[in-house]
Amino acid sequence: MTPIPVIVRGGGDLASGVALRLHRAGIQFVIAELEKPLAVRRTVSFAQAIYEGEIEIENVLAKKVNSFQEARENSNRGIIPVLIESDLQTIISEQPIAIIDGRMIKRVPEISIASADLVIGLGPGFISGRDCHAVVETLRGHNLGRVFWEGSARQHCEL
Repeated sequence: MTPIPVIVRGGGDLASGVALRLHRAGIQFVIAELEKPLAVRRTVSFAQAIYEGEIEIENVLAKKVNSFQEARENSNRGIIPVLIESDLQTIISEQPIAIIDGRMIKRVPEISIASADLVIGLGPGFISGRDCHAVVETLRGHNLGRVFWEGSARQHCEL
């Protein structure tokens, strides 16, 4: 069976914005979330599917799933799958083409740049070329959404 090509780590509001964009572009992906998500803005976070079983945001449905098999089935039906990330090695063993880390952890991530063909980090804590291939600026302002292929987002914004 074909693996899901993209894994979005985290289902908070910013990661959910990325997920909506991927979904609308027709890209299949799974959101990997904690057993007890830390999302603050729950009404706009696909992480809420972990608590409620499903959530609809901007007419897009996301459902909690229990396996990558179930994730594939839901993704094929146009439903965003949200899977509890209990074992990082299982995610990496799926050999995704891309991993987008949208958890806003503000520290060096546990995955490496070699975990997928494309590793993207949202916000602080990521350094392009070390932790990921690209960093997306998440700080409000005129640099919001900029992609940096070298260094960190903050480094470029302070210039």
